[in-house]
Amino acid sequence: MQAFRPSTLVPRGFVMEAATLEGATAVIVVRPTSTASACPGCGARSARIHSRYHRRLADLPIAGRPVRLLVKARRFYCDAVLCGRRIFTERFDDGLLALWARRTARLDHIVHHLGLALGGRPAASFARRLMLPVSNDTLLRVIRRRGSARFVPPTVIGIDDWAWRRNQRYGTIICDLERRKTISLLPDREPATVQAWLSDQPQITIVARDRGGSYALAAAKALPSATQVADRWHLMENASHAFLDAVRKSMRQIRSAIGAATINPDLLTAAERIQYEGYLRREEANAVIHGLARDGSAIKEIVRRSGYSRSLVRKVLRGQRSDVFRVRESSLELHLQWLDAQWAAGQRNATELWRRLKRHGFRGCLRVVSEWATRRRQAEKNRQCPNPSSVGADHRTAYDSRS
Repeated sequence: MQAFRPSTLVPRGFVMEAATLEGATAVIVVRPTSTASACPGCGARSARIHSRYHRRLADLPIAGRPVRLLVKARRFYCDAVLCGRRIFTERFDDGLLALWARRTARLDHIVHHLGLALGGRPAASFARRLMLPVSNDTLLRVIRRRGSARFVPPTVIGIDDWAWRRNQRYGTIICDLERRKTISLLPDREPATVQAWLSDQPQITIVARDRGGSYALAAAKALPSATQVADRWHLMENASHAFLDAVRKSMRQIRSAIGAATINPDLLTAAERIQYEGYLRREEANAVIHGLARDGSAIKEIVRRSGYSRSLVRKVLRGQRSDVFRVRESSLELHLQWLDAQWAAGQRNATELWRRLKRHGFRGCLRVVSEWATRRRQAEKNRQCPNPSSVGADHRTAYDSRS
């Protein structure tokens, strides 16, 4: 096993001399291990030292503390006769420490990737959590200084729109699907703009797009030999929408097929009763709209006579608002039949019912059984003394709910 040395914490090419704490910052004093340096004017190496000075650099954090390196740098004499530079400062490898840099190369590499991944302000906020002393402007400057990678002409691209400002202004994003990276952002989503960009990329063979006609038209004109396909995200999105619409329209039949039972509305909790009232109002609105439609009224006439919005009327007539009242599934779901039998047999003590349920594998608390017993007593009381203003008094019909 290799022994751990404190010098392994500092960048290669340096040796640690001392380490102190200044508040929350760890200050590490280092010196270079090289004995000579190359003159930037003539390239000749010199080992004759003129003087020393300190460079203060930010480095990677240690144990949740920001780190500042104090580098004992040197100035050298240049002994070359033909060189016009007499004195020069020590140079380091760019992969270690760039000229005039205030951060080590390894910290600058992380700052660059943070800026690419998160942008300006989000990356600066995250950098503060990582104990990296950089601002949002610094992150953007690092990205601009390093520039972007060499552009490789794509052959398989994906095109879609994106929002500069939602519902107001949209642009077009073009991605290289083979390299999984964004290669262009167009200012709008007009077919002419997309066509102009595609015309400059004749090597493209496959264009993945959504089902919109504008991108299809632009790709067909600019790249007539390219293959146009629907991308995976839109295929899954469209398929899921179609599936959910089909299930929503057939929800009543589905719940009937799986054996949904009829329960008394008086047994609902207070929150479920509020939801049930809303369900009844929606059912009444659906019945009014369907009744007017059966009488031959047009959508415009239904809107005028019923007072409902045009979008709501369209949804109801298309079967997209077939509502089903559902109550939250209870932990007593599997034991309701047993509880009904015990209640009919005269066992009305909630605590005793809970103890017996525990022996049958019930894992819920006493409060659940107590609330169920309270609702049963209230339901029996309502049947003995009916209250016309109660929620269930005027609506005794069966409805779909839990089994």
